[in-house]
Amino acid sequence: MKDVAKQRTIALIAHGGSGKTTLAEAFLFLTKTTSRFGSVTEGTSVLDFEPEEIKRKSSVNAAFHSFPWKKCQITFADTPGGENFLNDTRTVSQGVDGAVVLVDAVDMVKVSTEKGWAFSDAFGLPRIVVINKMDRERADFQKTLENIQEIFTHPRPIPIAIPIGAENSFKGVVDLLRQKAFVYDNAGKATEGPIPAELTKEVAESREKLIEAIAETDDVLVEKFLEGQEITDAELDKALKAAVLNGQIAPVTVAAGLKLIGLDQVLDLIIGLLPSPLERKPFMGAAAADGEPDIAKTPDPAAPFSGLTIKTIVDPFAGQLTIFRIISGSLTPDSGFLNVTRGQKERFGLLFALEGKAQKAVDEAGPGDIVAVSKLKSSLTGDSLAEESAPIFFPAVKPMEPVVSFAVEAKTKGDEEKVFAAINKMTIEDVTLRLTRNNQTKEMILAGMGQVHLDTVLEKIKRKYGVDVVLKAPKVAFKETIKGRAKVQGKYKKQTGGKGQYGDAVIELEPLPRGEGFVFEDKIVGGVIPRQYIPAVEKGIVEAMAGGVVSGNPVVDCKVALVFGSYHDVDSSEMAFKIAGSMAFKKAFMECKPTILEPIMLLTVTVPDEFMGDVMGDISSRRGKLLGTESHGKRQVINAHVPQMELLSYSPSLTSMTGGRGDFSLEFAHYDEAPAQVRDKVISEYQQPHEEKE
Repeated sequence: MKDVAKQRTIALIAHGGSGKTTLAEAFLFLTKTTSRFGSVTEGTSVLDFEPEEIKRKSSVNAAFHSFPWKKCQITFADTPGGENFLNDTRTVSQGVDGAVVLVDAVDMVKVSTEKGWAFSDAFGLPRIVVINKMDRERADFQKTLENIQEIFTHPRPIPIAIPIGAENSFKGVVDLLRQKAFVYDNAGKATEGPIPAELTKEVAESREKLIEAIAETDDVLVEKFLEGQEITDAELDKALKAAVLNGQIAPVTVAAGLKLIGLDQVLDLIIGLLPSPLERKPFMGAAAADGEPDIAKTPDPAAPFSGLTIKTIVDPFAGQLTIFRIISGSLTPDSGFLNVTRGQKERFGLLFALEGKAQKAVDEAGPGDIVAVSKLKSSLTGDSLAEESAPIFFPAVKPMEPVVSFAVEAKTKGDEEKVFAAINKMTIEDVTLRLTRNNQTKEMILAGMGQVHLDTVLEKIKRKYGVDVVLKAPKVAFKETIKGRAKVQGKYKKQTGGKGQYGDAVIELEPLPRGEGFVFEDKIVGGVIPRQYIPAVEKGIVEAMAGGVVSGNPVVDCKVALVFGSYHDVDSSEMAFKIAGSMAFKKAFMECKPTILEPIMLLTVTVPDEFMGDVMGDISSRRGKLLGTESHGKRQVINAHVPQMELLSYSPSLTSMTGGRGDFSLEFAHYDEAPAQVRDKVISEYQQPHEEKE
C-alpha cells in the first residue's frame, strides 16, 4: 500500500476554453505518463475522448487520470467547464481534497469559474489559482489578477509567482518566496537564473505583499512582521500551507500549458500546499440515511472500507462502470461491499484505476484513490459504500435542477420502446436528466441543463443505442373552468324499432374556488331517477370534464348538483343516463362563462446585483408578478409567479441578460385565469382543426 501522506487528489476547475484539459495533458506528458502531448484541437486528447467532446473540442464529462511527481502520486479529475455540464464538476468536487482553478489570461474570470469556485467553497476545498495561457496575444497578468481578486475574496487570492514576459515573449516565472527566476526551454525544462532587472521592483513589492498576507494568518508572524523582525523561509512555508488548508489564502501562479511553461511550479504547489487525504477536513458521515452527519471518517488504510460514488458510466456493451472515491480502508479485486444508501450487497471482480478512456487493473487501492468497478447491480452516483460490518452514510450533493424541458419522441415509428429505454439508461449516467410523462398532454418530457446538454445526450443515444430522437416544444397543460352558474336539462332519447335508449338529467353547474377540483352532489328526491342510474350521470359528467368542452383541456373547479330528471321503465339504462349527464354538463358549461386556466410557476432567479433591474423588468414583460427579493452577498434572489407559457425559452434569455451569471429554478405554483388573448388563442387553435373535420 502506498503512503497516503504522498497522495494528492484534486479537481481541475475552470470555464470552458481556459486550457484546463490542455494543462492536464501537459502534466501527463511532462511526467512521461503519456508518450505524446494529447491535443484537444486535433482530437488526440487522452482526457476528451468521447466523440461528442472531440466534435465540440471541449469537455462534456469529467475524466480521471494520475501521475507521479517528486515521490508523490497526483490523481486528478479534469472537470467540464461548459455551463450545461457543471453538475459533473459539482459531483466530482465532493470526492477530491483540493482544487486547481484556472483563469484565462485573456478572457479572465467567467461564469463557470465562479460556479466552480462556489463548489469548492461548499465542500471546503483548499485551492490554488493558475493564470493560464500567458503566451496568448493580449495576455495580461496584472489585469487578470485584479479581476480574480475583485471576484474572489475568500480564500484570498495572493500571487506567489509573477511572469517573465507575456504573449510571445512569455518565457518564465519568478518564485516570489524564494526570489528565484526560472526560464523554460521548448521541452518545459526550467533553468534557474537571475531576476530580470526590469522586474526587480515588481518582485520586491509583490513579495512584501505576499509575506504580509501570510503573516496576517498567524498571530506570531504578524507580530514579527509589524516589529520588522525577519521571518524565515521555514516559518513562511509552514504558515502558508496552514493558510491554504484553512481556506484563508489561494496562492496564484502563472503558466502556459501548450508551451510547458510554469508547469513544474504548479505541480510543486499541488504537492506542497494542497492536502493529502490525511490533511484534509474529514468526510462527515452518519449512522443512517436520515441521521445528522456526526461521524468523522479518518483516511486510515487499515480501517474498514468506506467510499462515495461520484460518477456512473453506462455502456451498451461493457455494462455499467461505477466510479468512487475511497475515503477509508482499502480494496482489492474479487471482493465486495455494502451499498449503504440502498441497503444492497455488491460484489465485483477487477478493480480499475482510470487513465482517461483506458482502465488499468490494480491489485489494491486505498484512501484518496479514485477507482472504478464494473457491473454493480444497484449502485448509482451519490451512493455511500462501506464494509457491511461498519456501515456509514455520507450525505451526497443533490443533482442540479434541470432548466429546460422538451417533448421527446422517436424519429422513426416503432422505435418508441428503444428510445425511452435508451433515455432511461442515460438518466443513470447523467443525474440531471429527467424523463417524465405529462398525463394531460400525453407527451414524454425530457428535461436537462440546456439545449447543448440535451443535444449532446441525443448524440450519445444515437451513437450508443442506434436510435434517433426528436425534441419539440412541450405543450402547456391548460385547463378549463367557469365563472357563472346555470341550470340545464340533458335528455338522451333514441328509438330504433326495438328497445330504445332514454335518459333525462337536470343539473345545476356552478364554479368552485381555485384548486378545489370537482364536487358532485346528488339532490334527487322522490325517485325521479332510480338510484342505480345516478352514478352513471356522474360518470358521464366526469368523462366530459376530462375531454374538455371548448379547448380539449380538462375542466376543473366546478360543482354539479343533480336536481331532477326522468326515466323510462323499459328504455332507460346506465349508458343512456351517462350520455344524458355528459350532454347536460356540456350545455351548462357553455352557459357559465367558460374560461381558460394557465399553469403559473414559482420562478426563483439568482443574479448579481447589477442585473437585478433588467431581470425584474423582463419578468414583468412576461406577465410575471414579483413576490419579493432577498440579498445574498453580492447576489439577489428574486421570487415571482410567472405563467409557464412565458418561460419556455427563459434559460437562453436569462443567459443573454446576465452573461451567463444568472441561475433560476422553477416549481409549479397554481393555476390562474388566462388573459383574454391567451384564452381566445387556445380555444381557436383547438376548434379550428375540429371545424375543418366537420
